Amino acid sequence: MNRKKGQAEFVRWFGPILDALRDLGDSGRPKEVSNKIAENLNLSDEILDETLKSGINKFHNQVAWARQYLVWEELLDSSKHGTWKLTERGKNTSLKEDEARKIFLKWVTIHQKAREEKGEINIIEEQEEKSPENYEKDKSISLLDVLQNLSPSGFERVSRELLREHGFENVVVTGGSHDGGIDGYGTLEINPFVSFKVLFQCKRYKGSVSRPQIGDFRNAMIGRAEKGIIITTGTFTNEALKEANRDGAPQIELVDGTKLVEMFEKVELGVKPKTVYNVDMNYFKKFMDN
Repeated sequence: MNRKKGQAEFVRWFGPILDALRDLGDSGRPKEVSNKIAENLNLSDEILDETLKSGINKFHNQVAWARQYLVWEELLDSSKHGTWKLTERGKNTSLKEDEARKIFLKWVTIHQKAREEKGEINIIEEQEEKSPENYEKDKSISLLDVLQNLSPSGFERVSRELLREHGFENVVVTGGSHDGGIDGYGTLEINPFVSFKVLFQCKRYKGSVSRPQIGDFRNAMIGRAEKGIIITTGTFTNEALKEANRDGAPQIELVDGTKLVEMFEKVELGVKPKTVYNVDMNYFKKFMDN
C-alpha cells in the first residue's frame, strides 16, 4: 500500500474522541466512545465493519490508537480501569484535523528517537495493525492466533472450558452441523432461585459474523432456551450487533475476538500472567530535545 510520509488514518478520530467524551459527560467506556463517534458522524456500516489482517475491527482499533496519542498528549487520563476520561486540559480542547496531525507527528518523532532502527512509516504501519495494548509487548505467540488456528471442534471444546470457568454448569458440546447451528448448551445460575438454560454457537472466524447468521441462530434457539451466546474469534458487523439487540426478539450475547481474549485472561485459562513494564514516554520526552 502506498502511503504518504507521516500519514495515519487514525488521526482523524482525535477530535471526535474529545467531542464524544464531552457528550458522554467527560468519561465513557471504549465501546461507548466509539458508538458515540459513529452516531455523531453518521458513519457508514462499511467503515464500522472493516477489519484488519489480524481480524480485529479497524474502526475500533483506530479509535483506540487515537485515544493512546491523546493520553500521551495529556488530554485524556491514562486510567487502567477501562474508562476513558478527559483531563482538565482535555475538557477545554477541541481539535481540527491539522492540529491533530501535529500532535501525531510530534509523538511519532519522539518514538522514532527512542527506536532509531524504526523509520516513521514502519512505526505507523506497526501501530495500525496492532492494538495499543499489544504494541509494546512481544506478540510472537498471540492467544487470538492460537484460537483461530484450532480445529472447529477444538474451538467448541475450549469454549466449553471457558464457559465452565465463568460459572456455567452442565455444559455440553453438541456440534452444530446436525442441530440447527447450535454447538452446545449449559446452565447459568444467577442466584439460588433463578437459573437459565443458555445455548451457544462457536465461530472460528477471522472475518465478521453477519446479521443473517444472528437471525439463523435465534431461529434455532426459539422455544429451546432463554438466552443465546455467539462466540467468535473474529468480529460482528454493525448490522449483526443491531440484530442481536433488536427490540421484541430474544437478546443474543455476542463475544468477539477481543472480548474472548479478555475472558481467557480473566480466569487465566491457557495463559500465564507476566509483569510487563511499558516505557512512560511522557517522562522521557523532555530528555529527547536537542
